[in-house]
Amino acid sequence: MRLHPARRRPIALSARSACSAWFGCSAFVTLVALTPSAWAEEPEPAAARLSPPSTPAQQARLTPPEDPRNTPWDRIVALREPTGRIVPRPLDADEPFRFELDGEFQLRAQFQRAFLLEPTPKDLAENPKLTGRSLGQKSFVTGWLRATPRVRIGPNVVVTGQIDFPTGFVFGDTTSGVGADSAPRDNGGNLGNYLVPRWLYVDWRTKVGLLRVGQQPNHWGMGILANDGDHPNLFGDYRYGQIAERILFGTRPLGEKSPFTVALAADLVYRDNQARLSRGDVAFQGVLAAYYEKGPNQVGLFAVARDQRNTKDSVPGVSEYRDRLQILALDVAAHGALPLPGHRTGFAFGEVEAAAIFGRTNLLRDANTANDAWPTRIASQALAARVGFVRGGTALVDDVATEPGVTPKRISQMYGSFVTQVEVGYASGDANPYDRTERRFTFDPNHKVGLVLFDEVLRWHTARAATAAADPLLTNGARPTPGVDLLPSNGGVFGAAYMNPTAIFRPEPWLDLKAGALFAQTTADLVSPYGVATKGKYTNYRGGDPRSHDLGVELDLGVEARHRLPSGIVFQGGAQAGILFPGRALADANGTLPAPTWVAVGRTGLQF
Repeated sequence: MRLHPARRRPIALSARSACSAWFGCSAFVTLVALTPSAWAEEPEPAAARLSPPSTPAQQARLTPPEDPRNTPWDRIVALREPTGRIVPRPLDADEPFRFELDGEFQLRAQFQRAFLLEPTPKDLAENPKLTGRSLGQKSFVTGWLRATPRVRIGPNVVVTGQIDFPTGFVFGDTTSGVGADSAPRDNGGNLGNYLVPRWLYVDWRTKVGLLRVGQQPNHWGMGILANDGDHPNLFGDYRYGQIAERILFGTRPLGEKSPFTVALAADLVYRDNQARLSRGDVAFQGVLAAYYEKGPNQVGLFAVARDQRNTKDSVPGVSEYRDRLQILALDVAAHGALPLPGHRTGFAFGEVEAAAIFGRTNLLRDANTANDAWPTRIASQALAARVGFVRGGTALVDDVATEPGVTPKRISQMYGSFVTQVEVGYASGDANPYDRTERRFTFDPNHKVGLVLFDEVLRWHTARAATAAADPLLTNGARPTPGVDLLPSNGGVFGAAYMNPTAIFRPEPWLDLKAGALFAQTTADLVSPYGVATKGKYTNYRGGDPRSHDLGVELDLGVEARHRLPSGIVFQGGAQAGILFPGRALADANGTLPAPTWVAVGRTGLQF
């Protein structure tokens, strides 16, 4: 049955299969600052003890360790994925105060092949025979400046801030009909959409633990559930990230030399994949976190309880109602590494993260459940794991910690000359939008898997469906079905299982040549809730058979180069490209597969 804009019966659209990515996401805290070295017998530099908790491994002085078994995990990550970021210089013994400013400026030029999406009611009003409409974007340039000011006051207090501008603004083609996405690349909205104040918090190292207060980032494990949007990926770029107004205290209850850490936190969510304080979403969270860490090996557990209330208008300016969510989320993550036999600078490594979310909500309801206090039960799960090895090398390089204007010393630095790894992942899916149980899990969009399938194709399919459901030409367009705004995946992996082998070859420490492949299947029938409501039958996002689970095969290539200028600024340049050969899960109503979809990105930037 074809939807016509003049149709007067309200759409009973259930968006339940859209919303479990964010349940509890922002409750997870990053506790990197509570490493064992914080209680070492010999005091270490304040820069090491009080670094921002979500800053990924940086291009530090990676000198070969005396005992490879004790190599910190951050150094192994830096061997695997060097960022070019500049490490702040430690405070001198007689230096009580310092102001620092570091950050990055990045530019991207993206080119892509157009692919068809579901037509909106407006499109059908203009052409009733239309079966698809493209994104409308083939080439554009985008960029952002991320500045991170930091004030160090003595050895135990650090004030850290961070701001982005103009994240999400594009020059060139803009998108059309996907405004429901969190970053639709359509240049809509006002200055507040592109000026993003991310962090402003204080770290105070006491004799018994760390107290952190303020607007803080969230990152845990591999970042599938909680991701701060500040960890570079092998392919693709981070954006936004999860932020909370938080009070956190972490300590070692078994003694300062114990490898066991416990933390408690209380949150008011500022921004995550569902809640935004600026639009009236009020989400409170309580967190209990614990982990055991020794050398590069760590295993930890997070438990979080969340209560969220969203105030909305039934009739604008006249009648208000509240959506509510209550969840319990559990997340277990671990990582570890072992030296390769016969290689002092080579390591085998592994990471794993598993998350489960349980709860109830009335965010997702239809006419049959409108009067139920808790019409929807939440039960979703996800898993990601990565194993690989990095073969290390050493090279004489300029010391990146040298003061600007001073001739740098030459030091021996480790680098990963060859890296190969395989990541596998699973996110539960939901084939029935109307069974009152939400099973779909969506990874945080900043955990990137490939360039095309999840971050472009499925992202825009879900955004178009949600945007079409809110079209004013529909009878209920002025007040879309509750939960429809949760349908977009925003680029995250959802309802899918995948395998993603990648490899990096570095003929020189400053040059990366990388390649990857992605094989993906849905974990349940790929059903569009919008298609069910408007066509009267279960279909995928192109109107095809939802029982086909093959999402296709993607191939990715990239080259990245880094060069430290005399001023100390690091210049970055490179390119990435990917091509997707779609599977049957993306076929249309006639069973026709889309043409291969490709994306190519030119990249340049500065780290300062």
